[in-house]
Amino acid sequence: MNRALYSILFFFLIQTLHAQQFVKQYTIEQFYKTINYGGGNFNKQENKILLHDNSTGIFNVYEIDLSSKVKKPLTKSSKESYFMIDYIPGSNDFLYSADKGGNENAHIYLQSADSVKDLTPGEKEKASFFGWNKAKTAFYYQSNVRDPKYFDVYKMTIADLKPELLYTNDKGFDVGSISPDENNILLVKNITTDKNEMYLLDRKSGDLKKISVEDEATYSPQAFELDNSAFYYLTNEDNEFARLVKYNIASGKKETVYSDKWDVMYMYLSENGKYHVIGINEDGRNKVLFFDHRTGKQIPFPAVKEGNVQGVSISPSEKNMIIYVAGDRSPVNLWWYNFDTRKMQKLTSALNPEINPNDLVDAQVVRYKSFDGMEVPAIFYKPKQASGGRRVPALVWVHGGPGGQSRAGYSQAIQYFVNHGYAILAVNNRGSSGYGKSYYKMDNRNHGDKDLKDCVWGKKWLASQSYIDPNKIGIYGGSYGGFMSLAGIIQYPNEFKVGVDLFGVTNWLRTLKSVPPYWESFKKALYEEMGDPEKDSVRLHNISPLFNTDKIKTPLLVLQGSNDPRVLPVESDEIVAGARKNGTPVEYVLFPDEGHGFRKKENQIKAAKVTLDFLDKYLSGNGAASTEKKKAF
Repeated sequence: MNRALYSILFFFLIQTLHAQQFVKQYTIEQFYKTINYGGGNFNKQENKILLHDNSTGIFNVYEIDLSSKVKKPLTKSSKESYFMIDYIPGSNDFLYSADKGGNENAHIYLQSADSVKDLTPGEKEKASFFGWNKAKTAFYYQSNVRDPKYFDVYKMTIADLKPELLYTNDKGFDVGSISPDENNILLVKNITTDKNEMYLLDRKSGDLKKISVEDEATYSPQAFELDNSAFYYLTNEDNEFARLVKYNIASGKKETVYSDKWDVMYMYLSENGKYHVIGINEDGRNKVLFFDHRTGKQIPFPAVKEGNVQGVSISPSEKNMIIYVAGDRSPVNLWWYNFDTRKMQKLTSALNPEINPNDLVDAQVVRYKSFDGMEVPAIFYKPKQASGGRRVPALVWVHGGPGGQSRAGYSQAIQYFVNHGYAILAVNNRGSSGYGKSYYKMDNRNHGDKDLKDCVWGKKWLASQSYIDPNKIGIYGGSYGGFMSLAGIIQYPNEFKVGVDLFGVTNWLRTLKSVPPYWESFKKALYEEMGDPEKDSVRLHNISPLFNTDKIKTPLLVLQGSNDPRVLPVESDEIVAGARKNGTPVEYVLFPDEGHGFRKKENQIKAAKVTLDFLDKYLSGNGAASTEKKKAF
């Protein structure tokens, strides 16, 4: 053989072996030393910011001094997650939100130097912060304390901390925005999950003016102009994708402010109206645009390192800004930008320094043809170990919803599984958001059919890749994705080698009847999409995995929170009992202090570790030979 050719082949062989053998693998504990950050509101002097993170294993509230970059803990919860809301204007006191054990009945708390006060103490009350009044002397919040089914709007003055009922919601509206003078409120009424109506309420006259048209479209209020003359909203009226529209209250004139070939996700107006920010859902990734609000001219973002801009928080003076930056191999970090100095400073380091980002992988946006030729978008994560000479196992990953979307970006769970040699295809099956309203409504009253086939054809796409072992592909999902995982192993027992179900719906009849009372305004729309449990009982019975447990022959892992108000624990209890009657290997993990999803790091670690052990045992074949079932804990 020609010596030069031999050298080239030897070089590529060494490179391939290096890629396959020298990717460092990390423990789940190392992955979960990574910190999740949120918040970033400025104090009055704008020399500190308020944020929350889970560095202690659970979310607490912290403060960062911008001059020293020192982070100071302000709460020390060891049981419940606390999420910052904001500083009390002109004070070091602050508001935060917390529920109990994941029950989703969040309350608003005020913490001062020497005390903590629950401002919304109703036993079954669910409350959420809704912003400050223009003078910053009071804040608005929504609460269902009057009627568990509906959220009213209250105003609480900081001076006396007494709630004042601002809007009584007795017609099932959702409140979208309040004008600075408090005279106008934008209201939304859900019709279906892909159609709603928007109204402008004049509080003085009581006049309720319909802004939306009769077309099948969605409307989402965003903000009022500071002079109360106009408001902004998102709509996909007469279009596949949502655009930003300005509505002049006096004339009724509508003007498109911004549109794209993707959905506009939000519009954010700075406190004094100097800037506005627009977020775009661009093919499963965030794109954030920054504008001079008066002229409408786009302003370039400062150069961002270590990822892409995910969002911003502009200070009250509009002289400072927190920029949220993340990448596929990097979690969200907070950066501080000063408009005068044009200086960017990094405030947080989210990724565990023990982890080399080069050992992690970037997400790839891919598309494949489904059973009927329709193109299905997906987010693909390919392990560095994978090659034609070393085929790897894989998972079809199904998002929650229905109507959710898998998006590119950093995921600790995904990076952990991929780092340990599992390829992941996060499918955006028909019915997913982000790809136009026609695509979004394609699964209406058809769940567990064509949407599931999209997942099966995703499996076929995986199997066609030279570096994937076609005999070692499983399905994984949470909530609606958990239902899809169960439906997948029931309807297509020869396609998926394992199923992983996180708090998935197993009995649609029961789930649709037992939704939390505060879902009342959304319940009719949910029934329109999924089916009415009374009128569509036969179809819902037929697609419910619980009534088909005799067909579960595939190894199954089920994870569930005991306090889940959306998918009741009995859903998982019964699917496990039914599957075990078949002699099917079933592992069940019950978390007594979690709800719909797992917030505590110790539980996230346990869930990921159990899942990898299960996959190693039943999917890749790399685990212990024992098939002894684990007990619930």
